[in-house]
Amino acid sequence: MAADSPKVGVAFNTYEPFIYRPEKVSEDSVAKVAEVVCESLNQAGVEAVVIPLQRSMFTFLRRLKELNVEVVINLCEGFFGNPQWEANVAAVMEMLHIPFTGNGSRTLALCQDKHQAKAVLSSFNLPVASSQLITSAEEMIDLRFPVIVKPNSEDASIGVHPESVVHDQKSLAVRVEKIVRTYNQPAIVEEYIDGREFNVAVLEDDEPRALPVSEIDFSAMPEGYPRICSYEAKWHPDHILYKTTVPVCPAQIDELLSQKLQEMAVSAFKAMGCRDYARVDFRMNDRGEVFILEVNPNPDISLDAGYARALRAARISYSDFWKLMINNARRRKEGSVATNGKS
Repeated sequence: MAADSPKVGVAFNTYEPFIYRPEKVSEDSVAKVAEVVCESLNQAGVEAVVIPLQRSMFTFLRRLKELNVEVVINLCEGFFGNPQWEANVAAVMEMLHIPFTGNGSRTLALCQDKHQAKAVLSSFNLPVASSQLITSAEEMIDLRFPVIVKPNSEDASIGVHPESVVHDQKSLAVRVEKIVRTYNQPAIVEEYIDGREFNVAVLEDDEPRALPVSEIDFSAMPEGYPRICSYEAKWHPDHILYKTTVPVCPAQIDELLSQKLQEMAVSAFKAMGCRDYARVDFRMNDRGEVFILEVNPNPDISLDAGYARALRAARISYSDFWKLMINNARRRKEGSVATNGKS
């Protein structure tokens, strides 16, 4: 191991089977990602160990101290089966001055609230689809059909299925009721943009920069399905929607559109207060108008996911990416110590 290399803890939240959630695959996959990250760092000469966050935050913190961890790679997407507590994990580490990779608690909380995040992006004059927050099936909307209905505070396409795109008030009421009942949260209803879908990974290396644009190729999708990246399309390899929503990176688009998407991605990254890394998702309608769907401050970072695909397209190795993130976290720690010393 390198002499100046810190000991790194790769933290992830464990799946809680006693808490009912209909989508298990995405929540269970983060443990495998943690193992891959740890192995990649060890092979690159960085001492790393996997540290699961289970049902006790105190046990997790004690384990960090026992192992003399200097930097935490934060892959936690929630705590104790609750994805809404994702920001809380980061907040605890901030409070205890534990340096960690990825976004801070404020950004994690802001981005997870889709309705609030869209308001922030709009305030920076960044284009978003028209939407409303709905808390019951009886509420009416002032939007044009078709619309897409999602849980307001989930990620990884949880709660997003082909039937999420609805074309009338009756279907809307059914979908809203299901989301409110299943996920115990409001639904966000957006005007459905039927068009091309892009995403842009953003990486902070002194300054944030956009990696090559990726596009989801919907051309082979069966007739009758809405062209969306649903839960089935993301997490079930045997499903027809997974097989017919193929990511292409770099996207086969002209330089002008590529530059526009990359510039918008960096602007959204900054607007949401992101740091280290994030992914920005877009839709473009048949008139060439581009809209930001969301900013994901904790995207899937597994080797076969979109962010790693963008790293490869940019010729950045997986281990070099994590070394950069570790160095970013160490610099924040050093900057904090220096600032406190001056006061």
